[in-house]
Parts: sequence; C-alpha cells; structure tokens
Amino acid sequence: MSHIVTISTRITNAAAVTAACRRLLLPEPAHGTAKLYSGEATGLLVQLPAWRFPAVIDTQTGTIAYDNFDGEWGEVRELHRFLQSYAVEVVRMQARQRGKAITEQQLADGSIKLSIQED
Repeated sequence: MSHIVTISTRITNAAAVTAACRRLLLPEPAHGTAKLYSGEATGLLVQLPAWRFPAVIDTQTGTIAYDNFDGEWGEVRELHRFLQSYAVEVVRMQARQRGKAITEQQLADGSIKLSIQED
C-alpha cells in the first residue's frame, strides 16, 4: 500500500545534519558561533554553497538562523536542498533502527521518493 507523507521539519538530530552535509558534499558541520550580518548565532554551522554566512542550527530548539539577504548572499534553494536531505537522512536512520529496508528514488522535479518495506 502506498502513502504520501508531508513532513514539517525541525532540525534536532545532529547526526542527520552531518549525514545531510555528507550527502550534499558540504563541509562537515561544526558547533560554534557565527557572525551574521545583523548579529551572532550559536549552534551547528552549515556552510551552504555560495552563501556568504553559514546557516546556524540550534538542535535544542530545532531552529535555523541564517541571513541570505533575500537571495543576494545565498540562494534559498540551497537551504531547501539541505532541509530535504536532512529529512531523508532522519527517515533513513529511523527505518534502520526499526530493521526496515528503505529505497530511495530521485524524481524529475528534484523531490525524493522513499519507500519503506513493511513486514
């Protein structure tokens, strides 16, 4: 049986953040404080492609602080790609923990279809 799932993502799993960065060939995230244009933020620092400032993830609250100046300092699609990869990695980790097989298919529109085998 097939099901369609919509996921609203809060970034709380540091291991999945690291896995998403590896998937996208980004530098490993590091915990620290980053200077953004209008202040500072502390958390996991993720350097997205061509972004002037890193995205800063607070895994305690699940929030992301970033400043891309409405696309002038970084394309928001790069953040969306990261969020998609994070969600995929969380699902993969949870499926493995439950002993489930999972397959992944990249769709033409850029979305990713995950299928989890039920017993």
